[in-house]
Parts: sequence; structure tokens; C-alpha cells
Amino acid sequence: MAEPIAVYLVAGGKYHDIDFARLELLKLLSEHERIRVKVGPDYADSAAIAEADVLVTYTCDVQPQGDEINAIKTFLGAGRRWLALHGTNSVLQFLENGLVDTPKTAPEYMEILGSQFMAHPPICRFEVKVKDHEHVMTRGVDDFWVEDELYLADYAEGNHVLMTTEFEGKATGFVREDWDKAEHAVLYHREHSGGEVMYLTLGHCRGKYDLRQLVPEYPYMERCSWNSPTFYELLRRGIRWAARL
Repeated sequence: MAEPIAVYLVAGGKYHDIDFARLELLKLLSEHERIRVKVGPDYADSAAIAEADVLVTYTCDVQPQGDEINAIKTFLGAGRRWLALHGTNSVLQFLENGLVDTPKTAPEYMEILGSQFMAHPPICRFEVKVKDHEHVMTRGVDDFWVEDELYLADYAEGNHVLMTTEFEGKATGFVREDWDKAEHAVLYHREHSGGEVMYLTLGHCRGKYDLRQLVPEYPYMERCSWNSPTFYELLRRGIRWAARL
């Protein structure tokens, strides 16, 4: 008899429609009868994370500290898998001059993840290219176009990049504004502490009340890659990969 698979989903943070993302991820997780889910807005339930079979995260500007980092290391040290999405690797600081800084104040966490978000240009349409056609996450997936936040990041050593996009230009509104032409990872795999991380940068979403820190009502409904069938296929594959299904 197959055992249940314990998933801990961290869905929380700023400037995004976390309610929407949480619901969509729970729908996808519910497609598998064996998966049982606990949900938290951050990493505070260290015991549950350390004991989980799978970790899935959709956050923005949420960083684990102290015992929470140790729980993640315990989780990975047991050979388990973490599916990290969109803003999981972000640290944001709004400055008095209106710019957004991305200070490197959580180096251990970002080293585990394998990257730290630095900036993005305004939401735009860009091409995602498959770099490794043989991996379970990408096999049979063609290059595709998507409208989303194009994540620009600094990367740790040791990432196996599966999908990329290319950018040159200005990330308006960020301290690190000017970017030379380069490839940036959209999907990568990383081994750490005996476990594995799969990072997918796509998936921005925002609704009317998700920028209350800046404006009373945001005038647009942004769903970005959540409108893309390919994105949902990658999420489904990521869940199967993480849960070994």
C-alpha cells in the first residue's frame, strides 16, 4: 500500500496575489491522491518543514531565519526535493527615492536556493528557450513565448540550467537598473545538502489589493504565465518531480 506524501506549501509575502497562487497550486497538488498538504505563510513551522516529503514555495520577500534555515537543511539532508517558484529568492527594500533595492541580507538562504533576484524590467513578452531537452522537466517541451516578469538574478555555482531567456536593457525602478546582454535562468535544478532544488522563475500574479503598501487599489489584474498552458505543464511536472510520482 502506497504511503501518503506530505507536502508543505509556503505561500506568502508581498506585492502578489498570494490567494490566487495558493489556490492554483493546491488545485494542482490535489490531482494526486497520495499528496496531503500543510500550508503556511512563511517558514515558521520548522518542525513540519523538516518532516515533510516535499517543499513547495511561492513567496515574495520572505526569508527563513535561524532555526528555519536549519529545518530546510534537515529537509534537504534527508534527500528530499524543493520546488521553488517565482519570488522565493527575493529580498526587497523600497528606498526613499522610490527605487527598489535588493540587498544581499540572506546569503545562506540564497546559496541554498542557488540564486538571488536582483531586478526585472516592466512586465513584457519574452521567449523562453529550452537548454536541456533530456531532463524530465523539459523533455518534449518546445521553446515558448510568455508575458511575465523577466527575472534578472545573481547565481551561485552548481546550477544545472534547463531553460533560459535573454535580456539587455533597463530594469526601470530598481537600483540595479542597467543590464548588459546575457542569458538568465528561467528553470534550473540544483543539488544541495543531499537534497535537490528545482527553481522556476515564472508565475507573477497581482490583483486590486496587492500593492496596498504603495497604492490603495492597483488598476490591473495581472496573471502573466498563469495564462500559459506550458507554465501549468511545468508546474505539474515540478510537482511530480518533487514528489517522485
